[in-house]
Amino acid sequence: MSFRRPALPPLHGGGMSARLLDATPLGMVLVGRDGNVLYANRAFAEMVGYVPAGETPFAVLDLVHDLDRLDVHLHLDQLLRGEIRSWRSECRLRHADHSPLWVMAVATTLSGEGGQDDVLILQLTNIELQKKAEEALAYSEARWNSALESARQGVWDYDLRRDRMFYSRMWRALRGIGDDEDVGADHDAQWLDRIHPEDRDRIALISKKQGQGEDGHDTLQYRERTRDGRYIWILSRGKPIEWDAEGNVVRAVGTDTDITHLKTIEQALAAEKERLRVTLESIADGMISTDAQGNVDFMNEAAEHLTGLSATAAQGRKVEDVFRLFSDAGAVLLDCPVKACFEEGRPVRVEDDAVLFGRDGIRRDIRCTAAPVLADNGRIVGAVLVFQDVTHSRALQRQLAHNASHDPLTGLGNRAYFEDTLDTTIAASRDTGRLSSLIYVDLDHFKPVNDTAGHAAGDALLKQVAQTIRESCRAHDAVARIGGDEFAIILDGCPAPAGKLVAEKIVRAIAALDFAWAGKHYRIGASAGLALISQQPASPLGFMAEADAACYAAKGAGRGRAMAFADMLNPAAQVEGR
Repeated sequence: MSFRRPALPPLHGGGMSARLLDATPLGMVLVGRDGNVLYANRAFAEMVGYVPAGETPFAVLDLVHDLDRLDVHLHLDQLLRGEIRSWRSECRLRHADHSPLWVMAVATTLSGEGGQDDVLILQLTNIELQKKAEEALAYSEARWNSALESARQGVWDYDLRRDRMFYSRMWRALRGIGDDEDVGADHDAQWLDRIHPEDRDRIALISKKQGQGEDGHDTLQYRERTRDGRYIWILSRGKPIEWDAEGNVVRAVGTDTDITHLKTIEQALAAEKERLRVTLESIADGMISTDAQGNVDFMNEAAEHLTGLSATAAQGRKVEDVFRLFSDAGAVLLDCPVKACFEEGRPVRVEDDAVLFGRDGIRRDIRCTAAPVLADNGRIVGAVLVFQDVTHSRALQRQLAHNASHDPLTGLGNRAYFEDTLDTTIAASRDTGRLSSLIYVDLDHFKPVNDTAGHAAGDALLKQVAQTIRESCRAHDAVARIGGDEFAIILDGCPAPAGKLVAEKIVRAIAALDFAWAGKHYRIGASAGLALISQQPASPLGFMAEADAACYAAKGAGRGRAMAFADMLNPAAQVEGR
């Protein structure tokens, strides 16, 4: 706005008044009793961006922002009525760009010479930067207070020089203490009295170290009693922030957080973990858990017993160094099932033919399962290995399998075992052309021993015969008792000439037996028939029938001898030329 500067009313000092007011760096405005502006200096014009026109009346309240106009009007009116001599306050003026401008206003009344009417002089200082700083500080404090209260964190500030303690609203709320309630002068004693008796001595000692700023003692956890009598868990963090010239702490601040909920969860998890540990320790199966790298992080008592290694010694070691599986024969180291389950991403089972040699030197048959442990996103975070000692059950299985295929009296294979072996040998001969020999042995003069000496003597004699036949053959030859006094032998990979030599050896060995029973000596003999197992049988009778027929022929020829089926078909031919 352009204006003609009004003449300055006569004041003490005469013509120098206008120059003095224009020279001052503070905004100066003179107001008449009618509330109109009489004069405004240059500093005011620069502050607000305009100067009130001098030709027409300009009310001082038009300079004031709408939000503060009523308050300013009331106080200026009091000044003009003489109720107060001065007024000081913060208010907002209207800037030329229509924005509010914060100023510090100081108003006093002045009397003109010669009894002229009183005027008001307004001294105005720009405090816009101060207000912005205050607003920023208030916003920052509000933000931090909101964050602290959202986290249920109370703030305490202890001024040791004045022995004054400040407690924030949330600090009080955590304990059920009112905002305007006096906490008390003896801060430490009252605080310790509220702490749970089980925590009191420990906290009293640590809090002293915390107050002295010792490293490692800036965090406390304890239970504190609230006003309603219940206990809450407090996580208190604090440290000194000011010291005097002698190094004594003069101020400490900190925060208290209610961690009751976390402690409740922690205690529940601890109880669940303990129940799980007791459960795992009570089961008979061994259990080993690992991390994602296959390092052992837990072993139960059964696993310690089976591996012969303590959980402490196994902690952190590779699981394949703790749990080493070998083949049933004990010669070949098997792949670690945990490693396999990591690679395949699924459970891996080892059911049969696995042996664990413990550190105690005991050999144990083992059945085990290794399964990966997956996180919610499917990532493998570890593995669990569960294994059982199945030595006894596997021994029973072997015994049952042996009994199903062996003669209980002699220990030789039984008829079922012999028939399975014969089928396998015949199939191999047809596939590869491999020649094998089948010997059928029938004892001579056995019945009189059984009839005169009894069945116990007969059983004892059959055991000797079985042992004699077994010793007359190779270790891998199949020897079976297929009837009362009938035996059969399969000589794998043995052609007819060699097979007949073995048959004759068996006949001679049996004839040489001197069986004594109840003071009497008995002699028996044996007849043997030989059939050659080849790709094609020599006759439609089948290999077993051929050997039986050859044995029958040997008996007919005078007993105590061996005869090949091929000799029966062509007596003049040589067996090896068949």
